[in-house]
Amino acid sequence: MARRDSARAPAADTAGAVAQRLADELVRQGGPVRQRAAGALRDLGALDQAVYSAIAATPTPALDEPLRRLSNAANNSGLWLATAAGLAVVGGSAGRRAAVRGTMAIGVTSALVNLVVKAAWSRPRPDRAGAGVPVWRNVRMPTSTSFPSGHAASGFAFAAAIGRDQPWLGLGLRFVAATVAYSRVHTGVHYPGDIVVGALIGEGTGQAVASLLDRLWPAHKPSRSGRDEQRVLPGTADAEGAPVPAPGLEPGRA
Repeated sequence: MARRDSARAPAADTAGAVAQRLADELVRQGGPVRQRAAGALRDLGALDQAVYSAIAATPTPALDEPLRRLSNAANNSGLWLATAAGLAVVGGSAGRRAAVRGTMAIGVTSALVNLVVKAAWSRPRPDRAGAGVPVWRNVRMPTSTSFPSGHAASGFAFAAAIGRDQPWLGLGLRFVAATVAYSRVHTGVHYPGDIVVGALIGEGTGQAVASLLDRLWPAHKPSRSGRDEQRVLPGTADAEGAPVPAPGLEPGRA
């Protein structure tokens, strides 16, 4: 047991390193508010590493292979782009509109996460070997930094944009996005905190992109047929001011 605990120590140190540095900086600046914030950061870092280690140590033979395959399927947003293509083919004009929305949401979110957030917050990837992640769960370890999860961000951005007009489909896609996000922790390439923040970024960005596209590209409203036009009641005037006779009466006769 001691050997297993010592093997996990590097992963724990890596998981809490960024939170510890931020906490130390807040303590250095002083003040009661900063002191409380520093304590909260340390607690979150400890919780993050504890959940990661618990997932790594829990045997899940029935889930390991499906989650590994799902994680790989979402690489480079392949799963979401395939879904968008299917919507464009079978969904008619509404499906094509949703596909464009979802694809643009992925592009904007990926740029935000990879070019801005990851560059500003250089969190190392987990040491999954030290944490004891089973080797049969392994997927390719990305070379980018760990925080936040691009897989989680892209999945939730796509689901949020699709769900703008199709809420039930958006709900189902969020469930798939959450499973993909968890698979990144299960396979050892992300900490839980990475996927939580990634999901929040994706949801917010997806909603923002969908809202902007609604303003720039309003949905086409079909013209109303004559059957659906406003009905004129008997005894009133029509659109040109002419009286409308009651049923059964000829014009000019009371």
